[in-house]
Amino acid sequence: MPVPVPSKLKEKVRQLPESPGVYLMKDRTGSVLYIGKAKNLKRRVGSYFQPSRRFRIEQPKVAAMLDLIADFEILETRSDSEAILLEGRLIKEWRPKYNTDFTDDKRFLHVRVDPEIPLPRFRLVRFRSGDRSLYFGPFAHSGLLRRTLQEMRLKFGILLGDAHPQQLEDGRWRLYDDARAELYGHPNIVSVLEYRERVEAACDFLEGKSKEWIGELEEQMRKAAENRNYERAAELRDVMAALRRTTQRNRKFTHAAPLVAEPSRPLEELRKVLALAQPPRRMECFDISHISGSFCVASMVHFRNGKPERKQYRRYQIKGFVGNDDFRAMCEVVGRRYARLQREGQPFPDLIVIDGGAGQVASALRAFLERGIEPPPLIGLAKKRETIVFSDGREALQLSGHHPGRLLLQYLRDEAHRHANTYNAELRRKKLRESVLDDFPGLGPKRRRLLLARFGSLDRLRKASAEELQEVEGIGPKLAEAIASQVRKV
Repeated sequence: MPVPVPSKLKEKVRQLPESPGVYLMKDRTGSVLYIGKAKNLKRRVGSYFQPSRRFRIEQPKVAAMLDLIADFEILETRSDSEAILLEGRLIKEWRPKYNTDFTDDKRFLHVRVDPEIPLPRFRLVRFRSGDRSLYFGPFAHSGLLRRTLQEMRLKFGILLGDAHPQQLEDGRWRLYDDARAELYGHPNIVSVLEYRERVEAACDFLEGKSKEWIGELEEQMRKAAENRNYERAAELRDVMAALRRTTQRNRKFTHAAPLVAEPSRPLEELRKVLALAQPPRRMECFDISHISGSFCVASMVHFRNGKPERKQYRRYQIKGFVGNDDFRAMCEVVGRRYARLQREGQPFPDLIVIDGGAGQVASALRAFLERGIEPPPLIGLAKKRETIVFSDGREALQLSGHHPGRLLLQYLRDEAHRHANTYNAELRRKKLRESVLDDFPGLGPKRRRLLLARFGSLDRLRKASAEELQEVEGIGPKLAEAIASQVRKV
């Protein structure tokens, strides 16, 4: 005999939004039984509590789960694609008893672009490696992603993973040696500079700057329909749909997402478990990121009342040393941030969160001690087990996976990580543009930056005369002639 549905759950279902998202079914102890996705949360979650469905279920395992459900939570998303990504992430993290999908090591696809090779290709991979490549994704719909890459090859003239370009005697490259050279509609023989400009445009597209292209396709579809070429119009419609779903921006998810709508509870819970004098209504979090093995950057994000306040976000390049040293970098950026706030008479946050363990926390605390500044409450959040590390010598603390305070801290930390990765990507893109000049004798970083700032793109630099190159500070006649000769060869 099925267990009757409690009236409180029926009322909770009635208040659900008709939007996409993920739902978590829980038992009486609060443990997660099952995680699922939905295009319409109200309709999907409500179906679990319909008596007619309970009598129709043929699988004993599912029927047993329904009798165990005592509560549920939802996480709204902006699209079905985001719901798929979030569902997969949460299932891998919590491994609920009644889920069978996503419990293996399969991952969603990413697009990988390696800027270290002369002709970067766009490859599909399932894992991000700790290398110097650019990564885009993850993408929820593998079929649409593959179709999008094929269209990008036509649009931008880029190389995918199946290409085998050949270098010619004059230093240029033949991209294809078969019929594709004519089909793709772009010059098949290119210099490294010309090809890298195609790569930049394609990377812009993958970062979401695709409205212009989709507008062009929409106009082509309209003309095809007017000319009664309905087959072509339908094909263009499908291409547009694939592009839109592939390139829509997916948020970096944590299971703290729903807490933003009701911040008072997690803030109060944090006050209790961290023994704070007041709820941490203003929080700042720092993260350190290494760039290309030689650059080191940092990010700082600011939350007010449990919500991101993006106008207060900051990012830093490390100035005090060269190399990758997380501890020194953390000490530097924390010191710079709060020394400036003190000079300007600005209030400090109620809580500082450091992405890292005891070493990073000690480095952040040292930044205050070295400057004679009284630090506000300061903790670290270590990724491995989401352990809270205190700066005052208290024993480390681990909160349950469903604790609202822990979820908010993870949301804050993940946002800092996202902000650092965005800066990471920008600098890697810059390296992609500048790498052709990196090893040029007598041309240091400052002159490279001045050259690119003056001409705007490598294509314009390649077309510049030696006289125009001499207009850049520090570029004399001999160096100008050498640069002009070199860039025209590639």
